[in-house]
Amino acid sequence: MRFYIDNYYIMKKYILILLALLFVMTDIELYAQRRNPAKNADLAFGRKQYSEAVDRYKKAYKRSRRNKEERNRISFQMGECYRLIGLPKRAEPYYKRVLKSDYPNAHPEVYLSLGDTYKMNEKFDDAIECYNRYSQMVPTDNRGKIGAETAAMIKEWIENPLKYELKEMKKLNTTRYSDFCAVWSNSNYNEIIFTSSRDGATGKEKDGINGQHFADFFMSKQDRKGDWSSPVIADESENVNTKASEGAPFFNSKYTRMYYTRCQNGEHRKNGCQIMVAAKSGGTFANARPVEIKGIDTLDIVGHPTLSDDELIMYFSSDRRGGFGEKDIWVTTRKSTNDAFERPFNVGPTINTAGDELFPFLRNDTTLYFASNGHGGMGGLDIFMVTIDTSGNWGEPVNLKSPINSTSDDFAIIFHPTEERGFISSNRGNTRGVDNIYYFEQSAILFTFSGTVKDEKTNQFVENANVRMVGSDGSSMMTRTNSKGFFSFSESQLKGNTNYEITIDKANYFTYNATETTVGIEFSKDFEKEYVIEPIPEEPIMLPDILYDLGKWDLKPQFEDSLQGLIETLQINPTITIELASHTDSRDTEERNDILSQKRAQSVVDYLIIRGIDPLRLTAKGYGERVPRTLQKDVKVHGHAFKAGTVLNEAFINSLSSNDAKEAAHQMNRRTEFRILNKDFVPRVNIGDNQSVHIAINPQEENFVLFNQNKAGYFYFNVNVDGYGETFTYSQNADLLISEAQALKLLKEGRINRDNFKGNTEEVLGTGSIAEGAVFTVKEMCLAGRSIYNVEVKVRKRMVEEWVIGQKTLKQFGNYQFDTKTKKLIFN
Repeated sequence: MRFYIDNYYIMKKYILILLALLFVMTDIELYAQRRNPAKNADLAFGRKQYSEAVDRYKKAYKRSRRNKEERNRISFQMGECYRLIGLPKRAEPYYKRVLKSDYPNAHPEVYLSLGDTYKMNEKFDDAIECYNRYSQMVPTDNRGKIGAETAAMIKEWIENPLKYELKEMKKLNTTRYSDFCAVWSNSNYNEIIFTSSRDGATGKEKDGINGQHFADFFMSKQDRKGDWSSPVIADESENVNTKASEGAPFFNSKYTRMYYTRCQNGEHRKNGCQIMVAAKSGGTFANARPVEIKGIDTLDIVGHPTLSDDELIMYFSSDRRGGFGEKDIWVTTRKSTNDAFERPFNVGPTINTAGDELFPFLRNDTTLYFASNGHGGMGGLDIFMVTIDTSGNWGEPVNLKSPINSTSDDFAIIFHPTEERGFISSNRGNTRGVDNIYYFEQSAILFTFSGTVKDEKTNQFVENANVRMVGSDGSSMMTRTNSKGFFSFSESQLKGNTNYEITIDKANYFTYNATETTVGIEFSKDFEKEYVIEPIPEEPIMLPDILYDLGKWDLKPQFEDSLQGLIETLQINPTITIELASHTDSRDTEERNDILSQKRAQSVVDYLIIRGIDPLRLTAKGYGERVPRTLQKDVKVHGHAFKAGTVLNEAFINSLSSNDAKEAAHQMNRRTEFRILNKDFVPRVNIGDNQSVHIAINPQEENFVLFNQNKAGYFYFNVNVDGYGETFTYSQNADLLISEAQALKLLKEGRINRDNFKGNTEEVLGTGSIAEGAVFTVKEMCLAGRSIYNVEVKVRKRMVEEWVIGQKTLKQFGNYQFDTKTKKLIFN
């Protein structure tokens, strides 16, 4: 009995001692709480349990009334918590509160976080100001510089979204809980598995990160109409769905294995995250187990796996030691699917930053997509793309911009294996900060092409110009410019990955060629161009300098390129014929200069024929010294100035004060020029090799044309009208007439337009008809080397002949007679 009494007192004594110790420990804890009321909040924040931390910071803030420095720190931490769980509007006032103190002077990261928050709240100018301030304070950290640069581009990115169309998966998403990381789970691509913290999940605990339920996998199927079913739990056997938090699934290419992340992120405790793998057969999962990675233990935080097609390379995200910032992308390899993965290594600073890099997705083993808040961007997490070359080197990460990215968190992109469509996750437009699933697909890439055509000389719009596009795919289309010089080709006419040759032509204009391409253009585009076409001049055109030595005629190699422009003009305009005229200076005799100019003309003609120009398109004449040059503009040669309008004849040259000036004038007279003769040459398929061009020496203008006689006894002959050969019938008392059919042809070909007609064109021109007696003007008629200008022509509806000319018009060319023996119309 004594024994029990003694023991009783002894036990009582120990209990009293333990109680005393307990009170002491409690007092110490309470003292510590008073000294550091935010201690537990800091512990939760360090465990990334931001939802739990923010509640504790609120209580700590109230207990720190006398410590302004601590209250400022707590305010900053509360802003961080709200920003990191996707509630930037709640975060902003806490950062602003801190700005009113001296706290940012010692903690410049306030400006970086507030810049990120302003960006997410679409206050881009304020964001740029904060980023610039951070850069000034911490010039070694490029996040401020990158943040400011990207913030300045966001408006443009939003206004010019890229090639994808985005649609929220409302049938899958809930309003209160996060739904994210959707992946296809079968080879028919009509079933998806995704992560959700909604009611019905296996895990009932609250996640310390966001305060929601532990996440599990849910499944939805798509019917033949394209509608998705209401989501159901993906694994009721609790093989992959457990009381822990599961998410971020990835399937191998055969859809027989699912890799995923499992975390024990409960409140008040810190646990690691593991990468798991489970076998899938039909709709069931089995044999869920951790993926063995050398050097990784159960307290490490690893997750978000993505694997190569052969499952021997795995990328994942982790905050393990040896990284460049918060969470980084790591990679590991193995020899076979039965082996453990080797010790992982960091993919390096090209991809990883001082921020977070998460949710990698490997596409076709060569392109890695990932989410990051460290590369700058539109706000929060943005999705980036980077490629790896055959040497294993990473290119520069590329921001996918709008609409894939937004000013909120955007992450967890996956693609269909062969098509430009897939899923992303985002908390955009969500005031609760919860994540939702979005489906994206490449929008139809459409092209239009439009523009205007102007006259190079007058800068006026050119009406009725033909605009033709010929594609490398064999397509061909044509339209005409309207009264404003405008033309357009619709999106149904242009195709992707096609090169187009553009040809613009109109009567009395040089043909204009251009190119355009849709090759390599990934997004819809409206091509808009302005073209300027050159009218064919009536006066001779000086070729670029082709200089000859005194008394020489050979074409020097260095001046052959001067003819390239003429060659291109003839190639682009295959229906024009030209006259080449060569001239000498006045030194030496006329006879010798005639022969010299003939040889110079011959050297140019020979070069053109060698370059493939049809000899029938060339008329060459050697004028010797008889046609001195008249300057069309002010020029300076060897330091000597010559005024426009000067005629470089012998009298003028002899009046010059120095031999150098005289030599400069003689040099300008030694020239070759060309003018357009006709515009209706019919190109030949085969050009004979032995054809040559006759060179006329000191040519005199021909004073006749040949004529023929029709069955009715009327004479007919050829007249050049604005560069085109036309057949005219002579009737002595007739006016200058044209049939309605021929006039409509000229309209259709663009050789005349409504501006050429006299009177009210609304009354004169109808649809496919021209009023009887309508009058229009042609610019030039050329006959037997003689020209008349601005000639009026009258339209006759029932006339059989195309053109009729009478004595009144013919006399404008000069006195004439028809020689019926020689069949010549001769002008005196």
